[in-house]
Amino acid sequence: MGMIKRRTMLKILGGMVSGVSVLAAAGWIAFVPSAKEPSYEFVKAWGGKGVRPGQFSDPTGIAIADGEVFVADSRNGRIQVFDLDGNFKRQFGRPGKEPGELGRPMNLTVRDGELYVPEYFNDRIQVFGLDGTLRRIIGGPGNGPGQFSAPGGLAVGKNGELYVADFYGQRVQELKPDGVFVRQWGTTGQTSHAVGSFHYPTDVTLDRTGSIYMADGYGNRIQVFDPDGTFLHKWGGPLARGIYGPFNGWFTTVTSIAFGSEGNLFAADFYNNRVQKFAPDGTFLTDFGGKGTGPGKFDHAIAVAVAADGSVFVADFLNNRIQKWRPN
Repeated sequence: MGMIKRRTMLKILGGMVSGVSVLAAAGWIAFVPSAKEPSYEFVKAWGGKGVRPGQFSDPTGIAIADGEVFVADSRNGRIQVFDLDGNFKRQFGRPGKEPGELGRPMNLTVRDGELYVPEYFNDRIQVFGLDGTLRRIIGGPGNGPGQFSAPGGLAVGKNGELYVADFYGQRVQELKPDGVFVRQWGTTGQTSHAVGSFHYPTDVTLDRTGSIYMADGYGNRIQVFDPDGTFLHKWGGPLARGIYGPFNGWFTTVTSIAFGSEGNLFAADFYNNRVQKFAPDGTFLTDFGGKGTGPGKFDHAIAVAVAADGSVFVADFLNNRIQKWRPN
């Protein structure tokens, strides 16, 4: 009789283990998608630590326009400009707080021949011509409407409206082209994983329809809203509730987002030392990179931009270099 009970118990335990394994497998499939495209191929890198032209001290932002690559050379307080092969062309800016000077420039955006430069230290946005001529300044320090506390990135709408990731303000603001406040997502100064709230937002971009994609930096997710501001969807980790991790489709601090010409979204996954690629609905497609100092490796991938030919340029933060990749 005791032997029968023991066998029965072993069967029950075996069934429980099998059930847990099935649930674990189902959870893995649900929350860790497989790649649907090949990875990208490393092409080249340029830079290195320093102050000379072509060298960097903490590059934090990148943008592409008219066959040129614009790089926010953060600690050096300047913007450097290269051709698509990494050859230095010119630079402008210097550290400081005066007009035309830069205090830790962040994610860069080019629209209609103008370069938008959010400044982490100076709590403002400076707008330059592509030749480096200062055009205007938007915002200033504070938590009021149209003010900033370390803006990290922005997008420009078809009518010139601005969508600004206000990092310490824990909000994304929409402004008129002249900087007048329109509305915001998030509660000023308060973090939350609720829809429309943030844990240190870092960047914003728009798709072809005008939908607004917001990188919720330490919330480890991307949130998407339609042009009217209505929530559409979100992704990043289980239920996009702030859980971080190294798995496909998860983030450990997303710091920059950019669309490619085919309409897919690229995201710099900072602490996971990689770039991830998604369909506009958040479907994971592929990733590339990995921790290291050698070719094709990152020491904190912080910013991403995509050229018209599909080449992807990445600011490799602690390696103080820019990397170029292409579809494989």
